[in-house]
Amino acid sequence: MSNLIDELRIKIIDTLRLEDVSPEDIGEENPLVGGDLGLDSIDVLELVIMIEKDYGVKIDNKELGARVFANVKALAVYIREKAPKGIF
Repeated sequence: MSNLIDELRIKIIDTLRLEDVSPEDIGEENPLVGGDLGLDSIDVLELVIMIEKDYGVKIDNKELGARVFANVKALAVYIREKAPKGIF
């Protein structure tokens, strides 16, 4: 799980072009939306697209998105649960 969390930290930074953020700045349980990163709904949409493309996992409604994007750990758990067999 920690490998996926580390991978997601890097992908979040790359996808959103967060120049002043390092992977260590994204705590496992720190809020992604409304937290120190300052992510907004457009950022979340970009991350949803990246997750669908890279992991084959859909996040198709607002309620699910709020739960999944609570923090990077919740995102990793959801991806691991929903990813197609054999991806991990």
